[in-house]
Amino acid sequence: MKKITAVLIGAGDRGARAYAPYSLENPHELEIIAVAEPNKERRNDFAAKHHLSDENCFESWEELLNGPKRADVAIICTLDRYHFHPTITALKAGYHVLLEKPMSPDPLECIEMERVAKEQNRLLTICHVLRYTDFWSKIREVIKEGKIGDIASVQLSENVEVMHMSHSFVRGNWNNKEKSSPMILQKSCHDMDILSYIIDKPCLRVSSYGSLMHFNEKNAPEGAPERCLDGCPAEDVCPFHAGKYYLGEGKGWARKFTEDFTKEGIIKALKTTPYGKCVYRSDNNVVDHQVVNMEFEGGITANFSMCGFTRIQTRRVQVMGTKGEIIGNMEDNEISIYDFLTKQETVIKLHEPVGGHGGGDTAIVKNFINEVKNYTDGQSLSSASVSLQSHLMAFAAEDSRLQKGKSIELKDYYNEILQSKVGSN
Repeated sequence: MKKITAVLIGAGDRGARAYAPYSLENPHELEIIAVAEPNKERRNDFAAKHHLSDENCFESWEELLNGPKRADVAIICTLDRYHFHPTITALKAGYHVLLEKPMSPDPLECIEMERVAKEQNRLLTICHVLRYTDFWSKIREVIKEGKIGDIASVQLSENVEVMHMSHSFVRGNWNNKEKSSPMILQKSCHDMDILSYIIDKPCLRVSSYGSLMHFNEKNAPEGAPERCLDGCPAEDVCPFHAGKYYLGEGKGWARKFTEDFTKEGIIKALKTTPYGKCVYRSDNNVVDHQVVNMEFEGGITANFSMCGFTRIQTRRVQVMGTKGEIIGNMEDNEISIYDFLTKQETVIKLHEPVGGHGGGDTAIVKNFINEVKNYTDGQSLSSASVSLQSHLMAFAAEDSRLQKGKSIELKDYYNEILQSKVGSN
């Protein structure tokens, strides 16, 4: 069967470094034949790696999608608030679409994306990459086999890791929900989705609490300038000092904001980009910690906790069943299954994953290619129809947080969104 051809819209970190490398490692399966990226340096670098001619490199997605269909699929990795229009345009042009999460910061746009994908009979697969990892697949498998009986409750914690928090959600592209999306949607729609995946029942209601407790101006050291390199008096005692971090142990993160990876290039970027700003004097407004309580069909409860103040970046889960429990740590890539009757513990150590997000970044591309090759009119493992539920859970959780923990019924919430569409027409 012939290889799949693709166009990439957005050659940033996720597009160029998470998904596109699959085509370089498996050129017999996937070939990227065009790219749209407004940043000239990134565009040229991507073109060189993928051997693209000038006529197949574009500054905007509009230019790329204009005219005849160029490929089988479109991989869309623009910033959150720029997902909707290229996705709708690509679907209507006949492309199958692999879309970076979240679908959109607007719930109405999410609903419309799902509708158009069905209308056009195209795959719209959302990059909920955790579904494609051995870690979460094994947990779901154990649950399905009935080894822990019926699920009573699940506790899931996302440890963001303190420097990742400061990089991505205080200084970075996702620091301001008006410019990108709320933290619970941008970072943790993965978690809403994986809870839905392993519980495999509809979520009925949610409530949530959280805030931006630390990364704000009231906690700025006395005399701290707007930028760390402008002579901060707290340089030796602040773990977030940009110069100390990005020129030291965090040098790898500098690749996220500069194409010039020399010391001079990093310093220049720290003086001109948001990544050199004091974490207490940024325009960030997303939470640095949040909890969500959920009730699923059948009385199953779940609790999710996201916190930026952790030393390790991982997810930890405890699934409590009527006959046993599962405990897992994604960083360790192993799960423990305990049987209440036999008192026996079984530890499963999964093989070392290849690729980011526990192997999910690579696995989702491979899965997507196979689904496109064999497409009739089915849905993918993380299709828009599946992902819509977890997105609505995240939207409702943020609304609950803003209403001081008010319990929100998801069925009513969905209907209110639809009614707002009718009212705006």
